[in-house]
Amino acid sequence: MSMSERYYVYVLANRARGVLYTGVTNDLVRRVTEHKSKLAPGFSKSYGVSNLVYYQEHSSIRETRARQAAVKRWRRARKFELIEKLNPDWRDLSVELQL
Repeated sequence: MSMSERYYVYVLANRARGVLYTGVTNDLVRRVTEHKSKLAPGFSKSYGVSNLVYYQEHSSIRETRARQAAVKRWRRARKFELIEKLNPDWRDLSVELQL
């Protein structure tokens, strides 16, 4: 998969089991950096949502957007299960991205 063919669904949180934000990007490092820097006005800035707690890579934007739409429709409990399956301690995964 080349760099131009990578797309991500990601979930940010302000704390464990707190406010969640689900987004899509083709550059996860850049997008998480923008959230952490509070560069863009909106939901994530207003609610202090900047900890990357989950992300999933896809090779097509269509598949990525479909996954984002599905996750956004889920109830909070199911989102918590998704996150805790791969990140039970709600660590900020952005440190692994070498921002």
